[in-house]
Amino acid sequence: MRVFFLTVIFSVCAFSSSAQMKWNAIYQSYIDQYKDLAIEQMLRYRIPASITLAQGIFESGAGRSELSLKGNNHFGIKCHGWTGASIYHDDDELGECFRAYQSVHDSYEDHSKFLSGSQRYQRLFRLSPTDYRGWAVGLKECGYATNPLYAQKLIELIELYRLYEFDTAKSDGKFVSKDASTGSSRVVVEPLHPIYRNNDNYYLRARRGDTFKSIGAEVEISYRALARYNERGVKEVLSEGDIIYLKKKRTRADKSFKNKVHVVSAGESMYDIAQMYGIRLKSLYKKNKLSPEHHVLSVGDNLRVY
Repeated sequence: MRVFFLTVIFSVCAFSSSAQMKWNAIYQSYIDQYKDLAIEQMLRYRIPASITLAQGIFESGAGRSELSLKGNNHFGIKCHGWTGASIYHDDDELGECFRAYQSVHDSYEDHSKFLSGSQRYQRLFRLSPTDYRGWAVGLKECGYATNPLYAQKLIELIELYRLYEFDTAKSDGKFVSKDASTGSSRVVVEPLHPIYRNNDNYYLRARRGDTFKSIGAEVEISYRALARYNERGVKEVLSEGDIIYLKKKRTRADKSFKNKVHVVSAGESMYDIAQMYGIRLKSLYKKNKLSPEHHVLSVGDNLRVY
């Protein structure tokens, strides 16, 4: 099992066997978001929360890997013995099958069941719940990952971010809701916005109540810069589903659209189309020799985007 990293515009630190790991705001955000979920799993399955969090960060690139974004798979668990939804990804071999989940909560739950229900990992459950070093070494020895430095990297994460402090928690501190049909409990966690890629840029979709300030605080980008990147005013009201780019857009669409045109559909504006392709509004007008002051879009119009 390999580790997947998604290179994003943020300064995400790459692991190195020779360089000491540095503190990373993206990793800290992941910890803040999922620590209560990891503690909940620890209290139910006796897997140290520090181990669960460290594996989640390492296996999913702090929630930015393709597997985590497309399949909510935060632990790189493959399809062996799995009858649920799946996603295919290159790993030790091309196009390998990985488990896919409806939520991150389901991924954490399945990770716990995967470890606790396998004879391979049973010896780990005889360790002290605070023995994160024993767990890290044991996971590698039991074959969880092929990376020879797997145990070392988990321990580095745990010690740098003091994840071991969660291993003595007596409660998860989160609101726990009951499923009315089954009576089972689950933790309600408000997830970070998923981040997607388009035209050499990264974007998220606004949720109800979002503002440039709230999004800027989450992704640690100036809200004024975010508004500027998206060619909007800082006080403009965002609508649910709005595309919000995290860096300045390009002047043309991806090269796959080089010999194609966009056919205008009902209700589309020039701005909508510019956001769709991740290009600047001014560039879209210029490519089509149009003027913002004098042009009105009609359904069926053809627009160049490259």
